[in-house]
Amino acid sequence: MSRFEVGAHTVKCSFVVENEEMWCPADKQDGHHIDVYRSIEGKVPMSAEGVILAPVQRQRPISVFTSLSTFTGLGGMDLGLEAAGFKNLAAVEWDESARRSIVANRCGWNLLRDGDIAEVADSLCPRDLGVARGDLDLLVGAPPCQPYSKAAQWAPGSRRGLDDRRGQYLDDFLKLLDSFRPKVALIENVRGFVGGTTSALPYITSVLSGLAMVGSKYRVEHRVLDAADFGVPQRRHRAIVVITRLDRPFVWPAPGGPSTAWDAIGSQAFDEVAPSAVGKWASLLASIPEGENYLWHTRRGGGESLFGYRTRYWSFLLKLAKDAPSWTLPAQPGPSTGPFHWDNRPLRVQEILRLQSFPADWIVEGSSRLERVRQVGNATPPLLAEAVGLAVIAHLKGAQQVMAPSKFLIESQGRIPPPKLPSPVPAEFRGLVGKYADHPGKGRGPGATRSARLFDTKSV
Repeated sequence: MSRFEVGAHTVKCSFVVENEEMWCPADKQDGHHIDVYRSIEGKVPMSAEGVILAPVQRQRPISVFTSLSTFTGLGGMDLGLEAAGFKNLAAVEWDESARRSIVANRCGWNLLRDGDIAEVADSLCPRDLGVARGDLDLLVGAPPCQPYSKAAQWAPGSRRGLDDRRGQYLDDFLKLLDSFRPKVALIENVRGFVGGTTSALPYITSVLSGLAMVGSKYRVEHRVLDAADFGVPQRRHRAIVVITRLDRPFVWPAPGGPSTAWDAIGSQAFDEVAPSAVGKWASLLASIPEGENYLWHTRRGGGESLFGYRTRYWSFLLKLAKDAPSWTLPAQPGPSTGPFHWDNRPLRVQEILRLQSFPADWIVEGSSRLERVRQVGNATPPLLAEAVGLAVIAHLKGAQQVMAPSKFLIESQGRIPPPKLPSPVPAEFRGLVGKYADHPGKGRGPGATRSARLFDTKSV
């Protein structure tokens, strides 16, 4: 496939010609994957704005490793793998907003059909992507995490693992693994995916045992990695599962140093209007110090006694600290769910992107802020994905891992301003000051009691 360096025009493509490649915005390409720009019947296409895009110089492809992406979402995993050196042959994503986001940023990526993973798993075969069975280097996916997520435990019927309808998307991923027999498969998910009662590892191992009987012997390795250890300005623990049929060790990427929230968003200029805090507790935010949450206002904190100790969820009224990585960013935050900005407001979508290590100009489509926040909050941080991708490439090559400086790296912004002092508790909350019981202990809280009652009801 021919590749070209492209001029400096920043425009959107608006058409596709049969049997020809899309023309894409020049600023959405990178050093690894510059999509094909060529004339059609000797004519140079024009963009929707009428700007001519002219190919200038031929360039050899840099990527030699192939990947198939499932549950692509906003593209964080694939953006990181792209930077590591993978060529994305196709992407499977059903969410319409996420699909629009992918097209806005990487219109050269091959989005399959309508993104229905079950349909793709039943019908897609290696020759559809121009590879033979066993030749694909990497099958990658991040199945929906809610069935395994601790963050979902406050919702009724949550954390059901493979018993959850969404947990069964893992079957579709494993069907594709059977169809393609890739050298390596990679799954990213929450910690509950690999541990505890919701772990999917026993099921994955049993399926792979069946494949071993027909000649494809895979083994499973897994670790829980903190994205902050790989330069992401966010504490985000993610389970990484590596499934490989190569007869050599997989060497996990070595951690480095974290970046701070200030490095990511402290001195950046954003064109998005900052949202305001809303809801019952909005005006209480200013009375909580940076880096603290509602626990500040318990008998064990340094504020007023407004709540019982550990009687609320961790991210309730949680605030960023300038001198530390962000806390984990949620996909569906409520009005009182942090982390909040140190200026006592919700984060801009652009700020969430930077705290996830996405490029500042990454476009997130969606008709509402919540829709856009959901996409970013569900994404894999590209910096983490790149580090894992480089480890996979070293495994594929049987070579030592080379950690080159990343294009996503968050640079230090120098001196960090001191934290703002908290304000007094507003008068509207003074009447709540009193003595409150602490959480009764593990397995004794309202969630556990509710689950026990549900179990008893089902057992009758």
